[in-house]
Amino acid sequence: MSLDTVDKLVVFLAKRDGIDKLVKTFQYVAKLACWHVEATRPDAAERFKKWEVASGLSRKAFRTGRSLTGFNALRRNPGATPVIRFLAVLANSGEMVYFFFDHFLWLSRIGTLDPKIAKKMSFISAFGESFGYVFFIIIDCIFIRQRLRSLKRLRTNYEPKEEVSGKVSEIQGDIVMRLMGISANVADLIIALAEIQPNPFCNHTVTLGISGLVSAWAGWYRNWPS
Repeated sequence: MSLDTVDKLVVFLAKRDGIDKLVKTFQYVAKLACWHVEATRPDAAERFKKWEVASGLSRKAFRTGRSLTGFNALRRNPGATPVIRFLAVLANSGEMVYFFFDHFLWLSRIGTLDPKIAKKMSFISAFGESFGYVFFIIIDCIFIRQRLRSLKRLRTNYEPKEEVSGKVSEIQGDIVMRLMGISANVADLIIALAEIQPNPFCNHTVTLGISGLVSAWAGWYRNWPS
């Protein structure tokens, strides 16, 4: 591993989102490993299950106060069109509901609050999460469509090649980041749907495990220092 990579890893893990994506990777790798050895090695499966649960609970604790970040996200986007601002309000509202009730879910699962409310808190949190992710996906799709139009215009203009190349690279980079965002949000939406409306597909361990890893690794890509 080069010194440059080590430096980037240090910067990545200094971010709250960086730590979250690392622990999320642990959580869903442990989930898949538990499923893989459940029938043949029950003792190992139990250890993997404990690792998964511990990772999930630690992520919830680390996200304390995250419900307030939606306000900051709206405040930092003053130049957006009215449609985008409206969609952003809906998306961030859903996310704030998700993180707010996730605090109560965490407290109920560690025994601070009545464990009986865990199921209800999980449903409300997952519902807010799903609601927000739908609008985040729509916003990213709108921006990708705009960026593709911009690329088309740039390639038909007679600007200096150096200027066009720089703008094209910038737009392509933004498109990739938004595709990563869509991948993460779709994966997390599947996980949330497993809580809202349990079904054989969403609740299958492989579906949940792969979705969790897709979300985690898309987050790694988006948060990795350039």
